[in-house]
Amino acid sequence: MAGSLNKVMLIGRLGKDPEIRYTQEGRAVGNFSMATSQQWSDRDSGEKKERTDWHRVVIFGRLAEICSQYLSKGRLVYIEGRLQSRSYEQDGVTKYITEVVANDMQMLESKNAAQSQYADNSAPSYDAGATSQPQPQQPASSGGGGNEFDDDIPF
Repeated sequence: MAGSLNKVMLIGRLGKDPEIRYTQEGRAVGNFSMATSQQWSDRDSGEKKERTDWHRVVIFGRLAEICSQYLSKGRLVYIEGRLQSRSYEQDGVTKYITEVVANDMQMLESKNAAQSQYADNSAPSYDAGATSQPQPQQPASSGGGGNEFDDDIPF
């Protein structure tokens, strides 16, 4: 294999409000926990089972500020980034942590839907690489005719 790939894509709910702090250079650093769940039925008993995994997400720059402003506990979001492991020392003990360093975030429901659960999908998307103000993502067409392209294409 010529190269490698380190890519993470998660859809889940925030476990707490994002926390934001700033480096000495003034760069925003945000973090929050995010839960993803898997549900299945047990083959033998038919009983419904669920497993929840928790992920630590770190986000930088303008995207961190946007997350701090618009996200809150319970919000459904899409996060894309990479895994990063690091170590730190606490009380003389070296600890290791793996976290998702996010470079893209999309809010998957309206702000009020986190309380009422599962509302519309027309929330804006933000890219960490953007240098200007974030632009809302265009919602997907839900036309009933099956033709996604209504333009008059000359060919």
